[in-house]
Amino acid sequence: MKQRRAARKKRTPTFDLESYLESTGPARRVVKYRRREIIFSQGDPGNDVRYVQTGTIRLAVLSRMGKEAVVALLGPGDFFGEGALAGQAFRIATATAEQPASVLIIEKGAMVRLLHDEPAFSDRFLSYMLNRNLRIEADLVDHLFNSSEKRLARTLLLLARYGQVNPQRTLPKISQETLAEMIGATRSRVNFFMNKFKKLGFIEYNGGLKINSSLLSIVLHD
Repeated sequence: MKQRRAARKKRTPTFDLESYLESTGPARRVVKYRRREIIFSQGDPGNDVRYVQTGTIRLAVLSRMGKEAVVALLGPGDFFGEGALAGQAFRIATATAEQPASVLIIEKGAMVRLLHDEPAFSDRFLSYMLNRNLRIEADLVDHLFNSSEKRLARTLLLLARYGQVNPQRTLPKISQETLAEMIGATRSRVNFFMNKFKKLGFIEYNGGLKINSSLLSIVLHD
């Protein structure tokens, strides 16, 4: 009996987290979006969780007065739409492909089973959510106490994933209007600071926006 149990356990395939997140299968599918294509809109039913395989996703919230605020720019490896797991029946933001994107859509039920049955997936998702919460707290402090120049420098470094294992030093095309919405400033102020950063060698325009680590000096300067 023990030998049969051991044999069955041995035959159980090991869960391959990366392969799962990069493939289709039961209760999950991959959808490709064109630039500026809406993935879901604020107020849509929330019944799944999304994972960014490639591209850049823009999350924005529209107020009752019609004012839009960009709350996040997401890239490969990021989850979004996770409010469905907490009983959020409707999307609270609009997700748009800022650049052509490939997105894995995981049905809510399948996501719940993964979190319950697959420790590797659960650890990955929990780590992401904890880091995202820390980022939100840091964003709040940033908006309360830092100048628009520091907020812009910090946002560019975060978009370049500075300090992570695989930083993305050259960013996909991003408009100054979007940056202005993210830091709570005007486009003219963003344009002024971007020109300043370029003159100081903190950023470069060479087929894209290249972020140099020296930009960190703006964030650290008192």
